[in-house]
Amino acid sequence: MKSDRRPPNVTMADVAERAGVSRALVSIVFRGVPGASPATRQRVMQAAQDLAYRPDQRARLLGRNRSRTIGVVFGLHHEFHAELVEALYRSVEATGYDLALGATAPSRDERRAVKSLLDYRCEALVLLGPTLRRAAIEELADRLPVVVVARAMPRTSVDVVRTDDFGGARMAVEHLAGLGHTSITHVDGRRAPGAAERRRGYHAAMRDLGLLSETRLIAGGLTENDGERAADDVLTGPPTTAVTAFNDHCAAGLIAAARMRGLRVPAALSVVGNDNSHIASLTSVALTTIAQDASALAGSALGLARARAEASPDKLSPSEIVVPPRLVVRHTTAAPQPP
Repeated sequence: MKSDRRPPNVTMADVAERAGVSRALVSIVFRGVPGASPATRQRVMQAAQDLAYRPDQRARLLGRNRSRTIGVVFGLHHEFHAELVEALYRSVEATGYDLALGATAPSRDERRAVKSLLDYRCEALVLLGPTLRRAAIEELADRLPVVVVARAMPRTSVDVVRTDDFGGARMAVEHLAGLGHTSITHVDGRRAPGAAERRRGYHAAMRDLGLLSETRLIAGGLTENDGERAADDVLTGPPTTAVTAFNDHCAAGLIAAARMRGLRVPAALSVVGNDNSHIASLTSVALTTIAQDASALAGSALGLARARAEASPDKLSPSEIVVPPRLVVRHTTAAPQPP
């Protein structure tokens, strides 16, 4: 009768026995330090492969003076965070570093994600769009290098890499005004990172275009549901022919709600999103949006994290790198239709 019992875990001692060497030599091979001949290394690696042995990551890190690992805290349900993580993986190749990921979710906050990465002895942390209080981020930076991505933090002691959200919001308003729109509403992101800068950019553009009296701000959020809820205020208040939304998902929810009410987009309502995330490029959405350069943001963040990890703390002053956005025109914006 076949047993359902799982085989015992393969240990380093098992690998040593199969390779005919000491456990100490197996440890040397997996730590990548001098002390084993090429032939011995090959024999140990073959034995490990035969036994399907995988060295414990935490034990491996503890055996090294440096982990050469950079931790990344990201939101599991934020599409743009996933794009940034992918770009970070592309950037980290051939650097000699590795990434460790700490995801946040409704059931797992940023503090828990950070703690898990500290347990891996990460040499630096990259925080994507963090919502931690400023004091908590600066306290964390007292322990190890921290790079904040996609959140403005003026007069801070940590490195910051972000998109010019103020300029991106201006770009969206100027695009709509160039098409002939004057009644332009902004559906904002409440307290989300970048929301304040996008609000200010919207107000500044409306003022500079002589449209200050047409300014209208509506509470939105980060999700399609937030956009759908905001649509009630957008479509039942003063007449609006165009909307700039905090992000693409909020914009997509707003568009869906408008279409459910029988409004044609862009004939009756033009909409501009932000981020140029995957949803914006879907043929059913085809959203005009403000694109963030994920590759530039990730490359800059990784460069700063590595520089911090390899330099004395007092050798580098805090840096802020601001990456310009660009306008991507699709099918949700057009000239306003005559009444």
